[in-house]
Amino acid sequence: MADLVKLTINDRHLEVPAGTLVIEAAKRNGIEIPSFCYYEGLALQAACRMCLVEVEKAPKLMVACTLPVAEGMVVRTETPTVQQARKSMLEFLLSNHPLDCPVCDKGGECELQDMVFRYGAGESRFTEQKVHEDEKQWSPVVFFDMPRCILCFRCVRICGEGMGVNALGVVNRGVLSEIAPNKGDHLECDECGMCIDICPVGALTSGTYRYKTRPWEMEHVGTICTHCSNGCKTTLGVRNDKIIRGNNRDRSGINGEFLCIKGRYAFDFSDHPDRLQTPLVRTGGKLQPASWSQALEVVAKNFQDVKQRGGRFGVIGSNHTTNEENYYLQKFARQVLMTNNIDHHRTGDVLTLLDALSGRNEALATTQDLYQSKAILVVAAELALEHPFLSFQIRANYRHHQAHVYAVTSQPVREDKTATVIVRAAPGAELSAVESLREKLKAEPELIILYGDAIKGDGVRKLVAFGTSLGIPVKYVPLVDYSNSRGAVDMGLMPELLPGYQPSQAFGLTWADMLASEDLGALWVIGANPLKNAELRARNAFMVVQEMFLTDTAQIADVVLPAASAYEKSGTVTNVCGEVQRLKRAIQTMGAKPDLEIIGLIAKEMDAAAVVGPWTSDSVFEEIRKNVRGYDVPVAMIATGGAAQTMPVNGRIAVESRTDLIRSTHDNLFTSGTLGRYSKMLNSVLERRLNYH
Repeated sequence: MADLVKLTINDRHLEVPAGTLVIEAAKRNGIEIPSFCYYEGLALQAACRMCLVEVEKAPKLMVACTLPVAEGMVVRTETPTVQQARKSMLEFLLSNHPLDCPVCDKGGECELQDMVFRYGAGESRFTEQKVHEDEKQWSPVVFFDMPRCILCFRCVRICGEGMGVNALGVVNRGVLSEIAPNKGDHLECDECGMCIDICPVGALTSGTYRYKTRPWEMEHVGTICTHCSNGCKTTLGVRNDKIIRGNNRDRSGINGEFLCIKGRYAFDFSDHPDRLQTPLVRTGGKLQPASWSQALEVVAKNFQDVKQRGGRFGVIGSNHTTNEENYYLQKFARQVLMTNNIDHHRTGDVLTLLDALSGRNEALATTQDLYQSKAILVVAAELALEHPFLSFQIRANYRHHQAHVYAVTSQPVREDKTATVIVRAAPGAELSAVESLREKLKAEPELIILYGDAIKGDGVRKLVAFGTSLGIPVKYVPLVDYSNSRGAVDMGLMPELLPGYQPSQAFGLTWADMLASEDLGALWVIGANPLKNAELRARNAFMVVQEMFLTDTAQIADVVLPAASAYEKSGTVTNVCGEVQRLKRAIQTMGAKPDLEIIGLIAKEMDAAAVVGPWTSDSVFEEIRKNVRGYDVPVAMIATGGAAQTMPVNGRIAVESRTDLIRSTHDNLFTSGTLGRYSKMLNSVLERRLNYH
């Protein structure tokens, strides 16, 4: 632990670690020192001069955001001299600032507005005409109003340091200085919107939120992003049952304030005009609207008929549905339909890793570990595009802790910018490239290895054996694609495994086998689109699809049931690092129902409700906690917005992974499986059409 330094701030005697900045020492002890340019985790700027404080024996006011504490230091933050200095600084900032608070999108959340209320002068001494520039649109996401900018440079630093993109800079000098994009009049970047949320004023505004509402008119609902597997918390601003914006400015999730374009803007699929809002039943060769009672009756009757004649069922689940829905679905399939023909799209080899680790504790890394570990090895993955939060954590680790980053990839990746060693490896040669790093990795005190779908089966076992042979603590992250890909495996959405990785009594058909089968009696698809890239031979099967949209698969179904999205239901999901978090319903789309409720209603129609039990998310989660190894996590922790890591296996798994079925979609920042088709914002940005890196 760092040596402690004693100092006094506003007559309070404090002890803080040596090297702590005065502004941070005050903040940690409940004393506010205002600042615009200072931002925790970013390089120091000392540009705004709002954090001036009096330091005893110093000849002038000092800048608290760059001043380290010293033994015996005496600091005063609210003397008349300090208050007058802040008042003068605000007067300078307002000399060219347009007083358009009633129409500015930052109204009610503006740090400048707050400081003016607290310290500002009632009238200005400046009579010169204000410098004015017309508003600019840099992308569908980002708008820039130069006169509102106070040149704190937060946006420049978060884009360069936090995102590793360097899409923003400063042009001109003096009063004409302004923030400018990297491509003349437009941005080519991650379109993440971090620059907008970090801006303390209304200079940068959002293309989705502009002029629509005020913060106090919205309900703010914290839930988990529905797109990739990183499990970022997104706080949805909801008004009149419509999502207006997404951010995480309260830093309440594992991701802090970070969100990519999907988490911050790609919520707009929820009110897409093509959303299904009524069940469809095939009549006379065409899908026709029907009531829920009619559709459920048709499904239950046909399922009963298939059972009575001894027909076979096929069930294809989703890596977007909740843990509760996946657990309940496999229970229904096995105990009501009496089939192990249940599977989902597998995107990473979690199974082999857990078997190879053989119950070793502390061998699975958390997202926080990526920020703290001394060394990180990235194998066959382009994290910045496919796992943006994990990439963000590694960059922050490099900046703050000087972590050693090793990149073994087939092409340039963003981790190259911070990498200690870069190795280019052709597909199939990744493990040989990793072996070439043996001596360097053995010298590290600890290591985290992240690997993509190029490493699977025996390759995973070799990777674990390599990690063990280094003689240092090694943790692993098996990369998977979607919001609950990890949970789908944990919950037994596989023909060979029950929940908790227990082997099933009789192996069923995989999803590929089901699509190729010509003698299925019924095929039930929940939240998946398997026919997007496959051919269906089981056309004679009675087919039921639960979906939000009329996908390729839904178009040939006999019954289509409109399903709720992740933002319209409650439950839990498990991210790529095995961290369980809670979904919270933000909106409701008329006519759509959560998949858990739909499955429960089908069970009720089939007189099987007593077999599968209640279909509330809380009751199913309690059953999961009792029956699925590693999921007995503290309810209070996840109920209050926290994350709890699972350790699902305590020994070997008596089933070999089907590596031929493991295939990542390799979605980038601007695509998201079938769901990405229906996000206007994802489809509007220039980068989706470019070969973006």
